[in-house]
Amino acid sequence: MEGLFEIVVFLAVATLGAALARKLGLLAPIVLVVVGLLLSFVPGFPHVRLDPEMVLVGILPPLLYIAALETSVPAFRHNLRPILLLAVGLVLFTAVVVGLVLHLLLPAVPFAACLALGAVLAPPDAVAATAVARRIGLPRRVVTILEGESLLNDATALVLFRVATLAAVGSAVGVVDVSIEVLRSAGGGIVVGALGALIFGFVHKRISDPLLDNALSLIIPFAVVFAAEEIHASGVVAVVVTGLALGHRLPVLLSAASRLQVAAVWRLVRFLLEGLVFLLVGLQLPDVLEDLDEPAGRIVGVTAAVLGAVFLTRFVWLFPATYLTRLVPRLRMRERKPAKFPLVIGWAGMRGVVTLAAALALPLTLADDAPYPRALFIWLAFAVIVFTLVGQGATLPTVARRLKLPPDDPVQDALSAAGVQQQASRAAQERLDALADTAPAPVVERLRRGVEDRTNLAWERLGGSERETPSQAYGRLRQEMIDAEREVFRAARDSGRIPEEVLVRAYRDLDLEESLLRREIR
Repeated sequence: MEGLFEIVVFLAVATLGAALARKLGLLAPIVLVVVGLLLSFVPGFPHVRLDPEMVLVGILPPLLYIAALETSVPAFRHNLRPILLLAVGLVLFTAVVVGLVLHLLLPAVPFAACLALGAVLAPPDAVAATAVARRIGLPRRVVTILEGESLLNDATALVLFRVATLAAVGSAVGVVDVSIEVLRSAGGGIVVGALGALIFGFVHKRISDPLLDNALSLIIPFAVVFAAEEIHASGVVAVVVTGLALGHRLPVLLSAASRLQVAAVWRLVRFLLEGLVFLLVGLQLPDVLEDLDEPAGRIVGVTAAVLGAVFLTRFVWLFPATYLTRLVPRLRMRERKPAKFPLVIGWAGMRGVVTLAAALALPLTLADDAPYPRALFIWLAFAVIVFTLVGQGATLPTVARRLKLPPDDPVQDALSAAGVQQQASRAAQERLDALADTAPAPVVERLRRGVEDRTNLAWERLGGSERETPSQAYGRLRQEMIDAEREVFRAARDSGRIPEEVLVRAYRDLDLEESLLRREIR
C-alpha cells in the first residue's frame, strides 16, 4: 500500500510540475529536475532509490518506442550520416576523452573503469532531446538529427559500457571479444527488432478492435526488450528498429479508430513517464551524497574537469564531422549548412536518466581491489545530468533565438499540403463518380461538397491570417451550434427524457466533430 501511495504522489507532483512549467513558459524537464532537487530535502517526503534495471528495462523502452513510432523514416534515412556520426562517432569520442581526463586526474584508478564512466556520460538523453527540441521549435531537420541521435546513442554507449566494465572487473577483453559483443548487441538487436516488427505488424493488421490494438501497442516495447535481453542483444536497438518499422506502416496496419486511440494513449503514457523520470532524477540527490566521502577540493576539481570535457567534446567533434566530411564526395551533403546549425546541435547535449541508471550499475569493486571511487563516479554522473539539463536545457531557447536559425517555411509546407490534397481530392472524386449509382443523388452531392471543402481549406491556408477565411467563419459558427446542441442534450438527460447512454453517444459524436473543427481552423 505504501509503494502505491508513493507512486501516486510522484505522478501528482510530476503533473503539477509540468503544469507549472507550462504556466511559466519553461521547459518541463528542467522544472521537474529542480522540483525533485528541492523535494529531496523536504523531511517526510517519499524517498525512492532508482533501480537501474527498472529504468533500462521498464521506463526507457516505452519512451524509445513512442519516439521511434513518431520518427519519419524517410527523414531519418536522409539524415543517416549526421545521425550516425553523433550516435556512434561522438559517443565513442566523448567516452574516450572523458576516460582519459579522469585517468589523468585519478591515475590510480584503472583506465577501463574511467572509460566505463565515460560511456555512462557520453549519450545525450532521448527524452530530454525530444522534449526540448520540439518545445522550442527548432528547424525540422535539426529535430530529426537530435531525435535520431538520441534513438541510437544509448545502444553505442551501453555496448561500450559493458565492454569497459568487463575489462575493469578483470575479464579478458580483446579485439575478438569486442567484435563479438558488438555483433551480438547491435546485430542481435536489429534481428530481434525486425522480427518484432514482422510479428506485431502481422497481429496489428488482423485486429479490428481499438482496445486490443492499444493493449498490443503497450506490450510491444517490453516484449521486444525481453526477447533481446534473453539472447544478450541490445534491447535499445531492438525497440528502435521495431518502432521505426511499425511507425512507418501504421497507416496501413491500424484502423482510423485504433490510430486515434493509440496516439492518445501514448501521449498520456509519455507525459507521465517523462515527468516521473525527471522528477526521480532530482530526488536521487540524497542517495548520491550519502556515500560521497572524497575531499571537497578533489570533488570540485574532478567535477569541473569532467563537465568541461563533456561540454567541449561535443563541439570539438561536431565541426570537423560537419565540414571535413564534405571533402569526401560520397558523404557530401546536398546543401551547405552555416555554422549556427552545429552550434545549436552541440548545445542540445542534455543528459538524463539513462546516464544515472548506468552509473548506478557500475561494479561495486574492481579486479585486484584496485582503487575505485564509485561514489565519486555516481556523483559525476548526477552533476553532468543536472548541469546539462538545467544549464544547457534552460539556455537552449535563448541560444536558438540568438543564432536566428531559419525556421521551416510554413508557406512551402502549406503549398505542398495543398498540392497533395488536390491530388487526394481528385482521387476521391473519381472513386465517388464510380460509385455514384449506388447511393441517392443528395448523398452523392453532399459527399462531393465535402471533398471540395477540404480542398478549399488546404488552399486557404496559403492566404495568410489578415482576415477570417470562409473555413474559419464556418468553424466559428459551427462551434456555437455544437455548444447549443450539447446544452439541449444535457438538459434532456437532467430532466429524464433521455438515458445517460444517449447523452454519452451524442457527446462523443459532437466531441469528435469539434476536435476536427479545431484541427482544420488552426
